[in-house]
Amino acid sequence: MLNHTKGIVYASITAFFWGFLAIALKVAVQEVDPGTIVWFRFVIAFSFLAGWHIIKKPRELKILYKPPLLLVLAALGLSWNYMGFMQGIHYTTPSNAQMFIQTGPLTLAVVGITVFKEKIGKYQVIGFLLAIIGLAFFYSQQIKAFIGTEEKYNYGVLFTVSGALAWTLYASLQKKLVVKYPVNTLNLFIFGLPILIYLPFIDVAPLFKLSWEWWLLIFFLGANTLIAYTCMAAALKYTHANKVSIIIFLNPLITFVTMGILTYMNIPWIEGEHFTFLSIVGALTLLAGAIMVVKNGK
Repeated sequence: MLNHTKGIVYASITAFFWGFLAIALKVAVQEVDPGTIVWFRFVIAFSFLAGWHIIKKPRELKILYKPPLLLVLAALGLSWNYMGFMQGIHYTTPSNAQMFIQTGPLTLAVVGITVFKEKIGKYQVIGFLLAIIGLAFFYSQQIKAFIGTEEKYNYGVLFTVSGALAWTLYASLQKKLVVKYPVNTLNLFIFGLPILIYLPFIDVAPLFKLSWEWWLLIFFLGANTLIAYTCMAAALKYTHANKVSIIIFLNPLITFVTMGILTYMNIPWIEGEHFTFLSIVGALTLLAGAIMVVKNGK
C-alpha cells in the first residue's frame, strides 16, 4: 500500500471513531463530571499503551522522564483539547460541538500550507472558503434554536473552539515529532502527562456507583482515545497535514446522522438535537468544501 493511501486509511479510521465520540461523551456526562471523564479517558489509553511498551519496547519508556520540549507542548495542547471539547458537549449538543471542533482540522490545514509548505490548488482554496462559510452559516442558524440559553450556547462554542486551537498545536507538533520518534512512544507521553495535570480536579466517587453498562461506556471512551489518536499520528506520518485534516472534517456526518436518528426515535437517554433545514444546509456546505479539497488535492 502506498504511503499516501495508508495516510488516508488511518485518517478515515480516526474520523469514524470520533464520529461516535461526542454522543458517547454526552451520555457519560449524565453520571460523571466532565473533568473526571477526561482524566479517565487518558488513564485507560495510557494504561494499555504502557503495558504494550513494558512487554515489547521497554527501552522507549525513557521518554516518560526525558521528553523533548515539543512533546511536552503537544501533550499540553491535547490536554486542553479534551477539556474544551468535553465542556462544549456539556453546554451544547454533540452535533454542535462536532461542528465547531472542526475549526481545529481547518486551522491545521492552514498550518500545513504556511508552515510545512504543502502545496495547495485553486480548488482547495475554494473548498476551504466553502468550509468556513458553511461553519459560519451553521452557527447563525443553530443559535436561533437556543433562544433563552444563548449565553450558555456561546459559552460552549468558545470552549469548543479553544479546544480546537489547542488540538492544532498538538497536531502541528506531532507532525514534526513523528519524523524522529515512533507514534506509540509519542502517544505514551501525550496520554500520560494529562493524567497528572487533571489529577487534582477529579471526583472518582461517582465511578464506584456505576453499573457495568456505564463502565462499558467509560472504557469505550478510553479505547476511542487510544485507537483514534494512534491512527491520526500515523496518518500525519504518511500523508500531508491538510489532507488528514479534511478527512477528519467528515466525522461530524456520523454524529449528525446518528443524532438525527436518535432524535427522531425520541430516545430518553440523550437530549435531542435542534436541526433546521438551513442548519443542515450549512453542514452540507462545509462537507462540500471538504470533498473539494480531498478530491483535488495534489
